[in-house]
Amino acid sequence: MQAPRRVVVTGFGVVGPCGTGKEAYWNGLLGEGWTGGPSRRIPDFDPTPYFDNPKEVRRADRVTQFALAAAAMALDDSGDPPVEPLRKGVYVATGVGGLETLEDQVVVRVEKGERRVSPFLVPMMMANAAGASISMRYGWQGPCETIATACAASTHAIGNAARTVATGRCDAVIAGGSEASLTPTALAAFANMTALSSSGRSMPFDVARDGFVMSEGAALVVMEDLETARRRGATIYGEVLGAASTADAHHITAPSPGGAGAVACMELALADAGLRPSDIGHINAHGTSTPLNDAAEADAVRKLFDGSSPPVVSIKGVTGHSLGAAGALEAVAVLLSFEHGLIPPTAGTTQLDPNMDIDLVLGEARPWTPGPVISNSFGFGGHNGSIIIGPPPGD
Repeated sequence: MQAPRRVVVTGFGVVGPCGTGKEAYWNGLLGEGWTGGPSRRIPDFDPTPYFDNPKEVRRADRVTQFALAAAAMALDDSGDPPVEPLRKGVYVATGVGGLETLEDQVVVRVEKGERRVSPFLVPMMMANAAGASISMRYGWQGPCETIATACAASTHAIGNAARTVATGRCDAVIAGGSEASLTPTALAAFANMTALSSSGRSMPFDVARDGFVMSEGAALVVMEDLETARRRGATIYGEVLGAASTADAHHITAPSPGGAGAVACMELALADAGLRPSDIGHINAHGTSTPLNDAAEADAVRKLFDGSSPPVVSIKGVTGHSLGAAGALEAVAVLLSFEHGLIPPTAGTTQLDPNMDIDLVLGEARPWTPGPVISNSFGFGGHNGSIIIGPPPGD
């Protein structure tokens, strides 16, 4: 049996509420030009450079527009691997798909009647539209799959895509997530279930946290096997060392008590990577700023690392929570932390909850020697996802 191939990241693109493009996004994570506030809608996003004509733009929901923008950046960054189309895969996650189009067209039907509903509603709202659009635009004919495991979706997408390269099914994949669900009804629904912050502040692991701040965005990474990347002289940003997925089987919205599902997921990811907890140099936490989820994740970290956690950060103090795109935005943050030798701070958090025994990075970025990172994502439905990303391998 052939040994699994090593999987590396050779390009990435990001459309984030704190910046579009890797430089602007990184500066935003460090707090430059970012003032916080309750809105995490991406300002002044112009989709036209990523489409052939204005008609195409009008026929694509915002979630697809974000995905195509991130894909264009990622493929430009990677040099679009010269691989047979049937061996190129697309794995794009989303929590809810084209919700903005759906909500708009419901209003059209109610106010103007059924005959006025757009014939493009279905291809614009369907969850697989973003991934399908990338596949069609670039002619990638291998697996084209959509992951919709709520807030764990894009972490699952990256892990699943990496596995297709490791096992030899694909030679190159593009993977990540996109979300654009800041609609009035969605915001009302999350608010009425008391998931949103009533203060409009994202404060992960803070003693005063009171809910998440919803956001939007997209991030995609290009992955290929190490030897192919080296042969073609590609820039290597990091290596996907392991991944895992578990289900709490506990409650539709609440995490399992004590973070048992999260512990199991991180343990399986470590086993997949062939690593021990002591090998982990940093944790990019799910850290949504909700009371139950932050407490469960902190408990899971304490149990797995036996009370001696590596540095922990949640970037959601800056980015807010972009649901199905969150894990991909965080994976990109990990890659940038390798490049810059810094762990960004957990913005918005001023006083760590005293019941949480974790080494939370606060105040300012912390210098570090890059090593393997666990990036966690946990979603409604009890979905857990963990990926382990390492810095670029040596020669």
